[in-house]
Amino acid sequence: MAADKATGGYWVVGADGSVHAFNAPNFGGKGGQHLNRPAVGMAATPDGMGYQLVASDGGIFSFGDAQFHGSMGGQHLNRPIVGIATDPSGQGYWEVASDGGIFSFDAQFHGSMGGQHLNRPIVGMAAAPGGFGYYLVASDGGIFSFDAQFHGSMGGQHLNQPIVGMAATS
Repeated sequence: MAADKATGGYWVVGADGSVHAFNAPNFGGKGGQHLNRPAVGMAATPDGMGYQLVASDGGIFSFGDAQFHGSMGGQHLNRPIVGIATDPSGQGYWEVASDGGIFSFDAQFHGSMGGQHLNRPIVGMAAAPGGFGYYLVASDGGIFSFDAQFHGSMGGQHLNQPIVGMAATS
């Protein structure tokens, strides 16, 4: 899901790429169209006038004023893509794979967990408020911050169920 800062509403995306808008403009989606792999995330543009969808193969679909800056679609991935975050400048975005690998598209690379041992896979990411850095979250609640202020995590704590995503506050 992604929040629309302009209206206070939000969008949710289904695995088929369908987008459902709640108190937010609907700029379209991929529902009813063939996707090579399921949609796994979305990120809104800073002005709330568009969004990108990302599929597990790294394919990006841009709607509204969201600009396409590239994707990992059609490229070999060690692990599937599990999330996307828009650079707060609105000039690019990041994709994250379940192994913690980050793919930057016209957004500054701040580091990754790719190639590092993870206790559990990465399941999501969020851009840090203020326009610099990002966070990754693993299914065990571990948070990895890259040029973003660390505020704690659930890593090493008992969880009844795995973590499945995250969002940053402004």
